[in-house]
Amino acid sequence: MIVKQCLQSKINLFIICLLPLFFTMNVHSTPSSLNWSLEQRTPYNAKIQHASALDYHPLKNTIKPWKICALVPHLKDAYWIGIDYGLVQHAKALNIKLELFEAGSYYGKKKQLSQLSHCMNHDYDAILLGSVDPKLLSYYYDPITKPVIALVNRIDSPKIKTRVGVSWYQMGWHAGHFIKDQVEKSRLENHDKPHHKSISKEQANTTLALLTGPEKQGGSDWVEQGIMAALENSKVTISSIRHADNNRNLYRDQLHHLLNDQTPDYILGSAVAIEAAIGEIQHKKVEERVKLVSSYLSPAVLRGLFRNKVAFSSDDLVVLQGKLAIDIMVRVLEGAGEFGDIGPAIQMLQKDVLSDNILSDSLAPAEFYPIYRVN
Repeated sequence: MIVKQCLQSKINLFIICLLPLFFTMNVHSTPSSLNWSLEQRTPYNAKIQHASALDYHPLKNTIKPWKICALVPHLKDAYWIGIDYGLVQHAKALNIKLELFEAGSYYGKKKQLSQLSHCMNHDYDAILLGSVDPKLLSYYYDPITKPVIALVNRIDSPKIKTRVGVSWYQMGWHAGHFIKDQVEKSRLENHDKPHHKSISKEQANTTLALLTGPEKQGGSDWVEQGIMAALENSKVTISSIRHADNNRNLYRDQLHHLLNDQTPDYILGSAVAIEAAIGEIQHKKVEERVKLVSSYLSPAVLRGLFRNKVAFSSDDLVVLQGKLAIDIMVRVLEGAGEFGDIGPAIQMLQKDVLSDNILSDSLAPAEFYPIYRVN
């Protein structure tokens, strides 16, 4: 009855209907279940959203051994490997089947469309779609006959009503706000110091170079918009914006040209870009002048935080996202309604706030290698 009422209600009443679902329909959970701290965000698929805290009870078992198809852009970096780890762990815990396919890169739209067709036409019960392009489904002309949930990346289609992930606009906003805050603190500290020759640099704008990922693919466009929103009315000037696929060698080339042209005060980029930047600014002997900020976490970025080579990283708990995607999909298959935008709360990481307990759902274990099938 609750599911039926939710489906019939208006979107602004969605959360009111959804919350009882977790507590009154969760027949698989027990009071001793380890709950997940999540956020429900509204309006769905919007750039600017309101987030409400949600105490989520994960499933303990399922009605039947469902078979789920997961499509992801690639497994070339720690981000999607962490998603894979979460998918695999919860599929095993619930004793369901999982098959994962990767498109090879964010420029593999044709391949992902073929994979989507394969999953739609074979014996999978549902599809988790980590899309390479927000408008992917506008290029898919066959009927969508199975439940599809957006995994991590948004999908701009009226056919998709549930996404497991975080707000990439907020991921960028937190990173940009960190830089704005640091610049303001530095100026206040220097305001009380005796004037000297370098004060002209303090009066000039702080420069920031962006290397946020593939242009307008995944969440890079909203990351950039979030950064720019955070930097409004600040003394920070964006001096360069460069895009590349998430490949460390491509970013080394980008950074080589960037640092030949200028020495920005900050470089803010994807984890892969920041991994490359750690070595490049050391090679150029400018590590004391350039601060590095990552829009998401990776093992190398984490090491950089501990070693004071990276100043800040947003962290969206990718392992928990993978687990949640499996859990939500099983609920949908077993009769639940739409879940809208749901996922973990973003963590803001600096060296002085790092601890083991906040990283348990952030990264796959070092010994984990990508797994494509769970039987």
